[in-house]
Amino acid sequence: MKGRVLIIDDEAEIRRNLTVGLTQEGYTAVACPDGVSAIHELDQSGEKGMGYDYLVTDIFMPDIDGLKILKVIKNQYPDLPVLVITGFGDEGTKLTALSQHNTGYLDKPFEIVDLVTALEELSPGATTVLEREEPSEPTDEGIRESFSAYVTIRIDNPARSMAIFDELYNMEGVQSCEAVRGDVDIILLAQAPSQEGIKALSDRVQAIEGLSIASVAAVERPKLDRDVDEFIKIYQQVVKRSTQTSPGKHPGTTSYIIVDIEKEAIQQIFTTVFFIDEVIFCDVIDGGTKLVGMITGVEALGRTPRIIEKLNHIDGVRRIREAKIIKLRED
Repeated sequence: MKGRVLIIDDEAEIRRNLTVGLTQEGYTAVACPDGVSAIHELDQSGEKGMGYDYLVTDIFMPDIDGLKILKVIKNQYPDLPVLVITGFGDEGTKLTALSQHNTGYLDKPFEIVDLVTALEELSPGATTVLEREEPSEPTDEGIRESFSAYVTIRIDNPARSMAIFDELYNMEGVQSCEAVRGDVDIILLAQAPSQEGIKALSDRVQAIEGLSIASVAAVERPKLDRDVDEFIKIYQQVVKRSTQTSPGKHPGTTSYIIVDIEKEAIQQIFTTVFFIDEVIFCDVIDGGTKLVGMITGVEALGRTPRIIEKLNHIDGVRRIREAKIIKLRED
């Protein structure tokens, strides 16, 4: 056997052709239709001691594009030979892929002999079993987890709008405060060392003259499979952390989106939203039935943002609301 190959491609015919072709060439091939299933496969095969010697991945997939998968895989398995395949790439895409160690690039369409040649040009490597740390028992010592909540506010006295905004903006415990155009007038993110602290902060907000609180929703940890959760953590460290800045530092229009979802579809929808480039951050609220995210991008006036069009085609998404941010202060 020449080696084990993991294939990631969303087209069933391509998966079948590559699997059959590589098998005939003496490889063992396993194919996955999307990024999440590939993450599961890498994790499960590693636990069984059956690592992969090659990864072949398309770029454009329904949940996580191949270049994002490439960054995380290379962080975990730097020597693993990876071949990026695509029918819609350009020179920039090619250079991005080839900038990763031991990575090749192949344009579609191609013959199996071309694929085998490209794989053989890469240096041998393999995935290995990663030792997992057992979760430690929670203790009362050390750093405590903080609690966060989104508070949506309506202005009842427009004459006091700026004064209300300034008071909220400078309030202790308010991590971000944005004036928006939508169903509500202000969205703020509150943080405190306890749920009681969140309640105390919302009481202080409610006491401000000229406003009413529309909702208070605690931020929750998304219920994801262990290997998907670990993949996202690594991606945050490797790629996305540098993009999680204030709205004022992003070009173009910046908006909050509130996505009502079916609870059972949380993993598919959360991972799809999280890995979209225009998403600055994404949080789960209301028992896993809603996502709150911030998006940025340059769109024509009145045009529906591309991300909202994409979300409307995901199974399990019930409704999407957008609240455009009104910039009142320079950060």
